[in-house]
Amino acid sequence: MPGGALMSLRSLTGSMTPALERIAQYVLHNADQVIYQTVIEVADAAGSSEASVVRFCRDLGFQGFQDFKLALASDLVTSPVILPKQEKPTSAQSTADYVYNTARQVLDETRRLMNVDLLEEVVERILKARRIDFYGVGNAGTTAQDFAQKLQRLGCAAIAYPDPHSAAVSAATLGPKDLAFGISVSGSSIDTVKALEQAKLAGAYTVAVTRGARSPITRFADAVLLTSAPESPLTRGSMGAKISQLMLLDFLFTRTALRHPKGAELLSKTAAAVADRSY
Repeated sequence: MPGGALMSLRSLTGSMTPALERIAQYVLHNADQVIYQTVIEVADAAGSSEASVVRFCRDLGFQGFQDFKLALASDLVTSPVILPKQEKPTSAQSTADYVYNTARQVLDETRRLMNVDLLEEVVERILKARRIDFYGVGNAGTTAQDFAQKLQRLGCAAIAYPDPHSAAVSAATLGPKDLAFGISVSGSSIDTVKALEQAKLAGAYTVAVTRGARSPITRFADAVLLTSAPESPLTRGSMGAKISQLMLLDFLFTRTALRHPKGAELLSKTAAAVADRSY
């Protein structure tokens, strides 16, 4: 990977084709936004195409868009917490306040993004599904496992597949009576996008849980459930992104439990089944 993204960019500005020059100018003037955007969002904002954005990154010496964003994020900060200098916590107390206020803001934003009619449609699909697959890698993979385990308590045939090969195999065997969730903050995780694409090709009803309203995963989703809290390449796995996902999925679980004709009975049975596993 070449050194600085901004240094490489400034050295070539003025010598690019008009299409690439538009992308260069957009990045130079909006670098702090670009690190949170998908390739589709950058292409739209610069009045260009996804292919041009990728070519732009490669012309600068990077392997692709994600490689370029990582270098750009490194140029912009010297701390793993990406904040303007005046907003960075300077003490233990201000750090505690920052973490708390960030979490509260994320929950408020997630609530405003919730489309309850669409969420209710997804709940209906959960209640009727023969099988439910969950795809996600890294931090999103643990979120997928958490939700699958909750639905299992309601008797749902729900399984999370953090391994991309297992996800692809399972997705290929789904059908019209099945449901598949793809969880990705950026909406650009290749393995998750590919698994959801395979599930859609197999005929399953597909749901994307993502911050990226304009991201690759949404192309293969029948329903797009939006979360808050963007992540930069340096802050993947942030608490904000995690709690936004958990809030949204906990709504789905709660509504499913409330609407399930045997919801209370099943939750009681499954709780009793593991009661002797605690001291």
